[in-house]
Amino acid sequence: MSAFDTFADRVSIVAEKVDDNKYLSVVKNTFTVLMPFIIVGSFATLGNSLLTSETTGLAQFSALQFLTVLEPAFTAINFATMNTMTLAVIVILGWILGERNNENGIMCAVVSLSAYIAVVPQGVETMVDGVESLASGLPVATLNAGGLFIGMFLTIITVEFFCKLNKIEKLQIKMPPSVPSAISKSFSVLIPIFITLFVIAIAGRLFELATGLYINEALYQFLQAPLEGILQHPAGIIGLVIISQVFWLVGIHGGLVISPIRNPILIAALAANIAAFEAGQTPDQVITMGSWVTFLVVGGAGLILSLNIALLLFSKKDDLRAVAKIGLVPSLFGISEPVVFGLPLVLNPIFAIPFVLGSGIPAAIVLVANQWGFLGSNIVDVPFGLPIIIGAFLGWGINGVILQVILIALGVLIYLPFVFLSNRTMSADA
Repeated sequence: MSAFDTFADRVSIVAEKVDDNKYLSVVKNTFTVLMPFIIVGSFATLGNSLLTSETTGLAQFSALQFLTVLEPAFTAINFATMNTMTLAVIVILGWILGERNNENGIMCAVVSLSAYIAVVPQGVETMVDGVESLASGLPVATLNAGGLFIGMFLTIITVEFFCKLNKIEKLQIKMPPSVPSAISKSFSVLIPIFITLFVIAIAGRLFELATGLYINEALYQFLQAPLEGILQHPAGIIGLVIISQVFWLVGIHGGLVISPIRNPILIAALAANIAAFEAGQTPDQVITMGSWVTFLVVGGAGLILSLNIALLLFSKKDDLRAVAKIGLVPSLFGISEPVVFGLPLVLNPIFAIPFVLGSGIPAAIVLVANQWGFLGSNIVDVPFGLPIIIGAFLGWGINGVILQVILIALGVLIYLPFVFLSNRTMSADA
């Protein structure tokens, strides 16, 4: 077995372990369910910017100032989707994990939500007549993307603990057969719920006494914030892109493998941009899910659109050109599978280098373009599947379109030497 085959086998083993991991799987499915709400929330922000704002929107014109009355509605949509993101993740994750454990998903979701609220601050500082006071309520930092990691971790712990308790028959209150089924089921989980919430709440209180921080504050400060910083750094984001492409190289969907780690962080980055924009500040999170699909994997994972163009223009191999023709239209929408598996690029020794390393270059260019002031940080989510140009314009305006075209052209140049190498191998075979 060659070294390349050994490497491929080891990567496949890692991918299988990730795919088989129950918790990574449910996290991935959770954010798949949440994605439409994220898109709607970002579009609500766009609505305020383009329609109701008296400085940037149509409402700045006297004839259209009536549009300002819609601003509270757009703001409410944004708050309901983006600023309560953690609560939505807890409910969805608790439900999915509960059903994965063959338990009542709704019950697991509610227990998870209750457990989370029990360990986070339950007061909001207010100022009334110059006097500071603490009012009952949940701070925004516990509801929005700032609570994502503790919300996910605590939900997994809560659901697993609750499910184990729920399987202990001695803890189940048995009701007479004459009692309606719904009531009987509610009483059967009463003690497991009681024990779960008391254990979680007491543990949270002890953590606060020991550290002086609520558990959500500590986890954000020491885990979530550093991870967010890593993926806004060139080394971090380039490394993640390359890891994704390594999985693609051995025939495994790299985006799905890394999504449990990537998606929460990049969705949180978008939420931070939107929050900054709503507060009148400048968004500063460059790498979001939108910039990932628009720039880092433009035309499909591994810059497949660029490869298709290079093959159609310069390849002398009829079979490669035929695959490029088939894959051209899908790659305009970011779909790379026809070429990845049709060419194939899987374990392809000629195209392996640009296929794996090529997407790292756009990642660096996006960060540089932002530092130079050419490309801003997006506040509108760009979902996967939008065609090139349209997605870039939607998220970043004309500058996004220009940068995307440059990256596609750069991708063609990256692939060209390897297309010529492929032509030479044809001559050698002949």
